[in-house]
Amino acid sequence: MELTGLDGKVAVVTGAGRLRSIGRPIAVELARAGCDVVLTGTGRAPERYPDDEKAAGWRDIDSVADEVRALGRRALPVVSDVADWPSVQELAARVVEEFGRVDIVVNNAGAARGADRVPVIDMDVPVWEHVIDVNLNGTFYMSKAFGRHLVDQGRGGSIVNISSLAGKWMSARTTAYAASKAGIHALTCGMAVELGPSQVRVNAVCPGIIDTFRLDDVPRGKPFDDLVAARVPLGRAGTGQECAWLVLYLCSDQGSWITGQLYSIDGGTLPGR
Repeated sequence: MELTGLDGKVAVVTGAGRLRSIGRPIAVELARAGCDVVLTGTGRAPERYPDDEKAAGWRDIDSVADEVRALGRRALPVVSDVADWPSVQELAARVVEEFGRVDIVVNNAGAARGADRVPVIDMDVPVWEHVIDVNLNGTFYMSKAFGRHLVDQGRGGSIVNISSLAGKWMSARTTAYAASKAGIHALTCGMAVELGPSQVRVNAVCPGIIDTFRLDDVPRGKPFDDLVAARVPLGRAGTGQECAWLVLYLCSDQGSWITGQLYSIDGGTLPGR
């Protein structure tokens, strides 16, 4: 099947600057399908890059922008904080000013794993607030700002929120992250109904164990393999590329009757949900 309806569209992908990630392949595959792409990142300092990025001479969103341009599409890399409402408003205004339109928004930016992976009673309040601010409030701000443009343009469009299986699983010691992702599910479903009459589709993609930088705190080799074997019936971790293909389908003509859905992409980790 050839996906259609993406050529000439303008897509915004947040959190798109990591070498091993979900955001980067989403941006590249949207460009391959014919989209011009706006890429946002936090403006990480190079000394914070993981070793593989340093070795590759990686330049965060600028490197991904080069990949988009190599496919013959326009790219606009922008340092932007999704957790800051004025910053998101400025981003939306700039995108519309430079491209004249917006058609697709992929809310991929997320807070890094870390000090939030503790019991609730031991969690510092600023840690909780940071996870909620980036994951849930950031998705809300982006959806509010760009959703208004999608409605006002009158051409429909697609918002895809990159959530997580954690928002359905809701396991212990991941409560801030799980709460933020469960909130994204509620936001997704409510907005899908609200924006449906304007032909704006809103869906969420819920990855399970995906082999990206986010799991670098689990050593590769036996610890990682044991985690996958214990949780994934298909017996392997997923890839960012596989998440990107699902996003493309949801944004295409072939996905035009899909909205308000929370798609697990997890190798069978959480069947039926």
